[in-house]
Amino acid sequence: MDFVKELEWRGMIHNIMPGTQEQLQKEITSGYVGFDPTADSLHIGNLVPIMLLTHFQKAGHKPVALVGGATGMIGDPSWKAAERNFLTEEVLNYNLECQKKQLAQFLDFDKSKENAAEIVNNYDWFKEFSFLGFMRDVGKHITVNYMMAKDSVKNRMETGISFTEFSYQLVQGYDFFHLNQNMNCKLQMGGSDQWGNIVTGTELIRRKSDGEAFALTCPLITKSDGSKFGKSEGGNIWLDKEKTSPYKFYQFWLNSSDEDAAKYIRIFTLKTQDEIEAIEKEHAEAPHQRALQKALAEDITVRVHSQEDLDNALEASNILFGKSTTESLRKLSESDLLSVFSGVPQASISSSVLSEGVGIINFSAEHVKAFSSKGEARKMIQGNGVSVNKEKVNLEKAITDSDLLLGKYILLQKGKKNYYLVTVD
Repeated sequence: MDFVKELEWRGMIHNIMPGTQEQLQKEITSGYVGFDPTADSLHIGNLVPIMLLTHFQKAGHKPVALVGGATGMIGDPSWKAAERNFLTEEVLNYNLECQKKQLAQFLDFDKSKENAAEIVNNYDWFKEFSFLGFMRDVGKHITVNYMMAKDSVKNRMETGISFTEFSYQLVQGYDFFHLNQNMNCKLQMGGSDQWGNIVTGTELIRRKSDGEAFALTCPLITKSDGSKFGKSEGGNIWLDKEKTSPYKFYQFWLNSSDEDAAKYIRIFTLKTQDEIEAIEKEHAEAPHQRALQKALAEDITVRVHSQEDLDNALEASNILFGKSTTESLRKLSESDLLSVFSGVPQASISSSVLSEGVGIINFSAEHVKAFSSKGEARKMIQGNGVSVNKEKVNLEKAITDSDLLLGKYILLQKGKKNYYLVTVD
């Protein structure tokens, strides 16, 4: 597999330094990507560099994931409007451990293999580096003029940039130099906003050791409507299922536009070109079936979470959009239940009311106010048009504690599409 050609057809190359492809064709090469440890989970924006490393390893090369324990204490100014808050060493170390576990889901760390993936933390080589030593051994090799010419610096000159952030490219550049000298790492990859920082590293390697190094960046992913990729109304889409449930994760990809899904399936899955083109053909013949979105959402949910999590997400999706049962409803976690019914009318009822039981007419008309009158409620119940927790009810039905989902919720359904989520407190 030719790594560069693979990225080209997937639309994953923005800039590439001359000689990069020749180096990769010549020998097994170590290449790295840096990850920001300011959160205890990676998010789907991080999936782009993760996929770079995944394809890199599949092409026979050695991927290195650098988690920035040291650079995380400074903050990269690239395309940021303001300086961010610093994190303590304790918080950073916790975040690093969480991210390491997530990276292990995508990369092969089997040490018996020549191209086994590795994770490194730049705090390990910066913690003993004195300020004067850094200025003497690193700072003297890169001029201020060179640093000022970088877009990441120029874009901040009007609003102001601290010396801490100004020096960031030197710190990242030294990462590349250190890995080049100690792990024979010859390639750094990242998003297109990192090009200036990466090139500083290749320049430092050239000036400090007369060595040769290369750079490759991928485009920053944007959505067709112009909004930022990786965000939803609730914020980031995280890889940690405790932060973003597999159901919400699955729904994010499933709700992609046709244009976005055609782009995402190339970037975020390992499907071959022939497989993707076959799915695109199927989608074009019946767009309403959303073959692209389904293939994308299913593939990436399984790889980030598991087949079981995908099955549960599909079952949760069927509750609103297909056939489902009380049993499937009771299988939902609280986060998934609230996610599925986040947009439906909410109501609450006192647990004391349920302890003695309340008739379905009073429950639906007076407490939930799903009907304008008891007469309307009676008529629809008699017409078999009302369900509680996905089960049809009759006029004899009394709502009690036994109807609770997760010990605190009841789902009332009027007709086919009108849901009411009732919280019992």
